[in-house]
Amino acid sequence: MKTSKQHFGFLPDHREVFLFSLENENGMKVKIINYGGTIISLEVPDKKGLTADVVMGLPTWEDWIENPYYFNCIVGRTCNRIGGAKFSIDGTEYKVSANHGEVSLHGGFEGFHKKLWDARVIEKADVVVLELIYLSKDGEEGFPGNLEVKAVYTLNKENELSLEFFAVTDKVTPVNLTSHGYFNLAGEGSGEVYDTELEIFADQITTTDDNCIPTGEFTDVAGTPFDFTSPRSIGERINQLHMGYDDNYILRNKSGALDLAARAFEPKTGRVLEIFTTEPGVQLYTSNWFDGSLTAKCGKPHTAHTAFCLETQHFPDSMNHPNFPDVLLRPGNKFYSKSLWKFTSR
Repeated sequence: MKTSKQHFGFLPDHREVFLFSLENENGMKVKIINYGGTIISLEVPDKKGLTADVVMGLPTWEDWIENPYYFNCIVGRTCNRIGGAKFSIDGTEYKVSANHGEVSLHGGFEGFHKKLWDARVIEKADVVVLELIYLSKDGEEGFPGNLEVKAVYTLNKENELSLEFFAVTDKVTPVNLTSHGYFNLAGEGSGEVYDTELEIFADQITTTDDNCIPTGEFTDVAGTPFDFTSPRSIGERINQLHMGYDDNYILRNKSGALDLAARAFEPKTGRVLEIFTTEPGVQLYTSNWFDGSLTAKCGKPHTAHTAFCLETQHFPDSMNHPNFPDVLLRPGNKFYSKSLWKFTSR
């Protein structure tokens, strides 16, 4: 197990951003910057022992500063969408940044993905750890309360990368944190993910309107293109949808314990990704909005359906739906969430 730290770039206000590398003895290596807690690359071996970078990304530091598609970053104070960019807490209405039409998306204009986090590396015999800390101040993007957040990436010898979130607040505030990882298990630049077989341990999705805002109802996936209760290729029924998948799956595990949420298998390389989480939901997104205008690390354009996301989360717009799992963090309580990405091959 080993780590390294190096200069990555300067922000417009001249603050320095660093690149941290975490590496184990089995060929797995992850590079993360403390700007947005963003994963720059993630190299894992295939069934032949050949490694490839399995997350999408951008070629230059200047591109990463903007990161318009939220590549592989930490998303908060709340991920996904807030309908009408507003919610009420104990009778008080809060209006937050409407950065996606009339909707608040992924924390607003300058969410956690565009913040410089304090960072330190911890090396142990069997794991390497990157600890990131950020203070989100009262009123940031319209959210109430000073929120102290810690994000901890841990790589072990079993090719497992985990991300834990810890948070406390001095006012009641919604908290819903995730990592917006874009995966292609054949490697970045290898084309559409249609052949990737996906299994999601969920029987329902949250029903949404035309703006992808939950209605408060649930839809059974059985007999629909959303059914991944048994392994199915992503491309098998994607053409039955308007653009592709962008849906929150209601996981069967409601205990809050770390449990298997989804499994993806790429048949050409044999790579397997299993995602475990304590969260009640996971958002499947198939990079529907990639239009070729951005260039990937490999030099090819980012085009639709060349990556998939499985964003572990509480449900979108939960603060506006009393029947959804609660996302409100209150003073004196502690927020905790853990997700884990396990890579194997077959």
